[in-house]
Amino acid sequence: MSFAFAKDTVRKGLDAHSAIGLVCCALLYLICATGTAVVLYEEWQRFEQPDAPEMTSIAPAAVQQGIENVLAAESDRDTTTHLYVHMPTEALPRTTITTDTQAFHVDADGAIVVLEENAWAEFLLALHYRLNLPAVYGMTLVGAFGAMIVALSISGIVAHPRIFRDAFRLRARRRDDVATVDWHNRLAVWSLPFALAIALTGAMIGLFYVSGGSMAASAYGGDSEAAIAPIFGAEAEADLTPAPVADAVPALTYMAREYPDVTPYYVILHDPRTAGQHVQIVGEHERRLIFGEYYAFGPQGEFHGTAGMADGTVGQQLAASTYNLHFGNYGGLPVKIAYIVFGLALTVVVATGTFIWLNKRARQGRPAPRLAAAWWGMVYGVPVALAATFIARLAIGNTAPFVALFWGVLALTIVVALLRKRNSGTRAAEPVLVPAE
Repeated sequence: MSFAFAKDTVRKGLDAHSAIGLVCCALLYLICATGTAVVLYEEWQRFEQPDAPEMTSIAPAAVQQGIENVLAAESDRDTTTHLYVHMPTEALPRTTITTDTQAFHVDADGAIVVLEENAWAEFLLALHYRLNLPAVYGMTLVGAFGAMIVALSISGIVAHPRIFRDAFRLRARRRDDVATVDWHNRLAVWSLPFALAIALTGAMIGLFYVSGGSMAASAYGGDSEAAIAPIFGAEAEADLTPAPVADAVPALTYMAREYPDVTPYYVILHDPRTAGQHVQIVGEHERRLIFGEYYAFGPQGEFHGTAGMADGTVGQQLAASTYNLHFGNYGGLPVKIAYIVFGLALTVVVATGTFIWLNKRARQGRPAPRLAAAWWGMVYGVPVALAATFIARLAIGNTAPFVALFWGVLALTIVVALLRKRNSGTRAAEPVLVPAE
């Protein structure tokens, strides 16, 4: 009796272990799928709100007017510690001013036109960036999965010594397991440089909270701002004495005169309407992978210097390059198309890799039909749930419950797949895969 109990306990333990493994694969699949979709982040915003005013450029005086208009619309002056002006860019030719409490699109004269309503695009970004969890937990988890992709890529190469030699050996015309395994292996090879670049940068971005917090605790007495200051620059001391709004015009004029090859695309006003306020301009450098350089100015436009993202230490320039390399925010539409193609390939690799694992268990006499059914539900459920949230955005508007709807539809799809498996009385439909190499 005790032996039977032990065997049953072991079996349940193995089932639990397999289920946990499937959850990890599911999250990895979700991250890859949403990462592919979020490449079009700016395009989604334009699609969501097509009536927002668009322009190719905006005059410094209009930027200042927009800042003053938005600050005047704040119900509580003390709630806004930062104000952000998104300048028109090729990908998103709009001027949007954001505070801690609200965001507006303004026209070419700086007049407020309409509230910003891009909740679906923001939901999609948060889903990929942190799985809709609090930032410190979600980004750490996503960063860990980035490291997992690196490990899977390297171990896949080691496990298939002929993988590069057979890079173009594709038996796709066959309708059996061999063709499916070939697709998995070939797509993995073709997308390997992309997968490594995305995974490494994703791990760096996602594990920022862990690494930054550890550095702050060990070397900076727990001061997180001091820990990142050598990379992104130090924050000026606050002086909350009331003062007139800082003037962004001389700062933008200075940029046009002294840095004509740099394109300002963000104006940040720190601690607006206080004596300690200061202006920071983020400028894009052509033919550079960095997301930009920080140019610091006083409240009247006096230039204080740069942070060093463009010409500082190697570490600074590397840190400034991870964001664009990860999200494909460089090179325009051709690069975005390439990221979408390779992102889809990576998503397929994850999906088929899990089917290979499930069928390997079956060949070893340990079939897991319920896990296979759940995986089918996951593979179909993610695009279905994303489509459901997008339809809700069109039907309900900016206030649709995107997070609840996405996870609810995804869970429902998995449950339906499990019920169909139970009601059919047979194994869930899945490709029977065997090693092809």
